[in-house]
Amino acid sequence: MARLGPEILSIERAKLVDRMAVGSGIAIETLMENAGRTAANEIAKRWPRGRVFVICGPGNNGGDGYVTARHLRARGYEVQVKSTVDTASLKDAAGWAFRQWAGPVEPFRNTGAVRPGLYVDAVYGAGLTRAIDPDLAEYWFLVREAECPIVALDVPSGLHGDTAKFLGGHTWQADLTVTFFRKKAAHILQPGRQYCGEIVVTDIGVPFGLLEAMREVATEGGQGKEHFALESTDPPPPLKIARDGHKYLRGHCLVVAGGPLSTGAARLSASAALRSGAGLVTLAAEPAAASVIANHVTAEMVLSFTNGPDLVGILRDERKNVVVYGPGAGRMTDTQDRTAAILESRAHAVLDADALSAFEDGPERLFALLRRRANADAVLTPHEGEFERLFPGLRGRAVNKIEAARIAAEQAKAVIVLKGADTVIAHPDGRAQVNTNAPPWLATAGSGDVLAGVIGALLAQGRPAFEAAWSGVWIHGAAARTLGPGLTAADLPEAIPSILRTLEGHKGHP
Repeated sequence: MARLGPEILSIERAKLVDRMAVGSGIAIETLMENAGRTAANEIAKRWPRGRVFVICGPGNNGGDGYVTARHLRARGYEVQVKSTVDTASLKDAAGWAFRQWAGPVEPFRNTGAVRPGLYVDAVYGAGLTRAIDPDLAEYWFLVREAECPIVALDVPSGLHGDTAKFLGGHTWQADLTVTFFRKKAAHILQPGRQYCGEIVVTDIGVPFGLLEAMREVATEGGQGKEHFALESTDPPPPLKIARDGHKYLRGHCLVVAGGPLSTGAARLSASAALRSGAGLVTLAAEPAAASVIANHVTAEMVLSFTNGPDLVGILRDERKNVVVYGPGAGRMTDTQDRTAAILESRAHAVLDADALSAFEDGPERLFALLRRRANADAVLTPHEGEFERLFPGLRGRAVNKIEAARIAAEQAKAVIVLKGADTVIAHPDGRAQVNTNAPPWLATAGSGDVLAGVIGALLAQGRPAFEAAWSGVWIHGAAARTLGPGLTAADLPEAIPSILRTLEGHKGHP
């Protein structure tokens, strides 16, 4: 039986899973039976016996609905089934499921009236390529308005599995979405995730090794190793700290600040780096800004520099093995030149905020600097606006946020952290993870500065760039959950040590 893992499947890959499962000797009817049975089980866990309306469509999603209806009826629910198509047209597995139901089926009509009960949406699955009929879209809206619970099988009808967006102008929200074997992008990315309500993935009997077989097929076909995007659900592994170690073994993170009126962002990064385990943290700034910083910090060290050669001299100290730059830097020519000096050094780099936006009119200069490093040891942490400045139009051209981040990572030859409620972390080799543990109250000024510092600290302690990035994003989200609504960015560093304590004993993400 399948181990339900963090892989996110595209529609194409989900269809291939079905074909490969059938090719391995599992009947499609068996998969459909398991899907409907497990969906009925999830419904029974949450709602007592009562009236249930199951709305079935023309394909396998409708077939899952007929099986769900049959199992709910066997459990004592009062089940009524409606079909959006002539049931005489049902073929293959869907026709089999309809015949197994062996009960009355009414034609679906939107009369504008909604009877009390629980509603099961089994009309269309994630592979739909056109907008649903306006009558059907309005019907689900009316059910929602009547406060009747809705359970969607696979995805709410009309939601595209890859783009995570509704096709057409109609949107509606399910209370529970039951999907099968693995999640799709629509279950992970916004806005799709919010429309799915609670999401449950059930085991329908797909063989354990099927995804690995799919990877091997891709490799044999000359496509290179198949990298499935992963939902970052598990905590990262703890860092092992030598009992006889010293501070330099835990890395030295240098945070380069901007002008005297904008030092707060860099100080947030530095505080987060120190709280995240870096052995030493130094803030470097021009003299006026350094004076401001020195009046606000205690555990962090402060360095002053007056020009580019001074900064280059600071970077020659290879004990400073990570540089965080961008928060509060300002979008100036000096910002580009300082970024270049950082990338031409031997230190790992975390570039955020102004260090990215400063290249809006010439991102190729930044990419050329990154490509020269050749080992993808730099991390770029743009939010949506900064991403658009560096990669204009890419979000609109890519099928979804995951693919946009992957393309950007390959183009820049750096790890990309595309921030948001569904932060995507991508490596140039195609690896990608989507973080889903960040609460909405993390959307506050300065939180990105804190994240840059967390990632910088993990890099300083020896984690590879991609692992440092996804681990940092997870820790950042967990700290926000611990604090709760009303947090400010200044609160986040103080919450990080308690999160690091919880990581002890965890094996971490695969």
